[in-house]
Amino acid sequence: MKLERAVETYLRHVALERGLSDHTVAAYRRDLAVYGEWLGARGVTEVEAVTPELVADFAAERASAVPAPASSSLARLQSSVRGLHRFLVREGRVEADPSGRLRPPKAPRRLPKALTIAQVDDLLDAAGPAPGSADASAAEPSAVRDRALLELLYATGARVSEIVQLDVDDTAHGDLLRVRGKGDKERIVPVGSYARAAVEAYLARVRPALAAKGRATPRLFLGVRGAPLSRQSAWLVIQAAAERAGLTSHVSPHTLRHSFATHLLQGGADVRVVQELLGHASVATTQIYTHVTVDALRDVYATAHPRAR
Repeated sequence: MKLERAVETYLRHVALERGLSDHTVAAYRRDLAVYGEWLGARGVTEVEAVTPELVADFAAERASAVPAPASSSLARLQSSVRGLHRFLVREGRVEADPSGRLRPPKAPRRLPKALTIAQVDDLLDAAGPAPGSADASAAEPSAVRDRALLELLYATGARVSEIVQLDVDDTAHGDLLRVRGKGDKERIVPVGSYARAAVEAYLARVRPALAAKGRATPRLFLGVRGAPLSRQSAWLVIQAAAERAGLTSHVSPHTLRHSFATHLLQGGADVRVVQELLGHASVATTQIYTHVTVDALRDVYATAHPRAR
């Protein structure tokens, strides 16, 4: 079987049967294109001709590239290769998995960066005025939308891809929000009064005019031309607000997700509750945030205890 055809068959499988997002499938496609080019340069075009030695050589060569790739990038690349070969074995296209002995590099454990509560307040105010404030009535339509977007990201801890895929109907449950996560799994997340007020102001004052500029769409957040707001546009909204707020550290949509989880745990929330709210399949993924709160406890201890130092 031609390698190119095998890759396309595998990508259709992960997109349709596993329900992975377009973003994830695109990353798989890029990784497997690199793998296919490497094999092609060595005259290997059939999946049956791939050997464990070739897979090992490919992994070693990528790991020793200059500049050195991030361990997370290497891990994702190797995961893509292993996924392809395991799929071909399951489908009966090949008898053995040549990637079976491939072990991904151990990624360094990095604590997620979270904003302080004061920094979150500054970021939200930089996006747009709060509903009911003195400046709210004179706010630009884009500022009303941007405030609603950032309020919802911080209030729910949802991924930016989940927020831009929300429909108007998903907000019609009072203080609960229906979120569609990875693998198209749905979860229900509470929404606080601040975010609800910001979204209601956007729906009443801004969205009707934006919707009139484009084709009919159920999406909650729209761009200036009436089309659904993209992940990239949402990212730019956050970057612009961070600059106006004077936040010098890197702020991304995931920064608000990290801040959401960290602030909940600092407030006494159970890690398994936070796991459900974030939509993590395993509590092990959520437990990285507990290290952040441990650091905070250490700081408080060092400051407050008479024999801490």
